[in-house]
Amino acid sequence: MSFFDQIDKENIPSHIAIIMDGNGRWAKRQNLDRAFGHKEGIIAVRRTIQAASRVKVPYVTLYTFSTENWKRPVEEVKALMALMIQAISNEIPDLIKNNIRVKVIGDVNRLPIDTKAALDLCLKETASCTGTTVVLALSYSSKWEITEAVKEIVTEVQTGKLSADTISEELMGRHLSTFGIPDPDILIRTGGELRISNFLLWQIAYSELYFTDELWPDFNEESFYEAIVSFQNRERRFGKTSEQIIRGLE
Repeated sequence: MSFFDQIDKENIPSHIAIIMDGNGRWAKRQNLDRAFGHKEGIIAVRRTIQAASRVKVPYVTLYTFSTENWKRPVEEVKALMALMIQAISNEIPDLIKNNIRVKVIGDVNRLPIDTKAALDLCLKETASCTGTTVVLALSYSSKWEITEAVKEIVTEVQTGKLSADTISEELMGRHLSTFGIPDPDILIRTGGELRISNFLLWQIAYSELYFTDELWPDFNEESFYEAIVSFQNRERRFGKTSEQIIRGLE
């Protein structure tokens, strides 16, 4: 039986976040340039979006390019940006056809002008889509996001719009770039590494973590469905006891 057939369609995660790791290592194993790994990674992105849409996952966030990735060799960064432009532009018709909306989080002002222009067009063209929302984390890191949120809150306190006594977890959440998006139910990381890599640190406080040795270019629809099945077989307690969950106690 396929993993798709094992999925409880009444218990689909509302938000799945993914750290797409392993493009470079995949290319190295094929004796290819790293750029080929990133190209194959885009194909894996397409498969994953289609799989998410098929089971009606409301939100999927993809860790596309971190703030730390700017430290990579200049030529690799240039190649990634060029590939990103091509991928975004090519995917727009299929995204619209499949009712996929695209959103973005991150310090996008650091992106090259042509990359940002392609991204803005994609956001505009898919804005009215009502199916799965794909959130691209671009030039993103959680420490950057939290720092920016703190700056905004401090400014509001200094200008008298807020008092320190009103600062709460809910207020902090409203200043994060994911405001309006539910926290991830599950975080998937491919590539065999067992770390979070500065991704959605605030939002994944109670997310289920799922690590797979598959390199991202090898990640397919069944891989995605397997992660959902694993999620559905876990007990989420959010600080409560198992007995409280079973009895439905607050």
